[in-house]
Amino acid sequence: MIDDNTDELRRRLEDLRTEHRDLDEVIQRLSAGMTVNQLQVGRLKKRKLLLKDQITRLENALVPDIIA
Repeated sequence: MIDDNTDELRRRLEDLRTEHRDLDEVIQRLSAGMTVNQLQVGRLKKRKLLLKDQITRLENALVPDIIA
């Protein structure tokens, strides 16, 4: 049961990392273009930050607590 949950979290984490990486590429392409839609780029950057927060939470959930 725990392994299934861990596997699911790992799959979700990989999906989020892929989306984060893809957004980074899109932002770079849009920013390199002749005309830059600042509103669109801003929205994509905000989405990227939200993904990074979700990635961090999932990474923390996957790391076992170690009592020092």
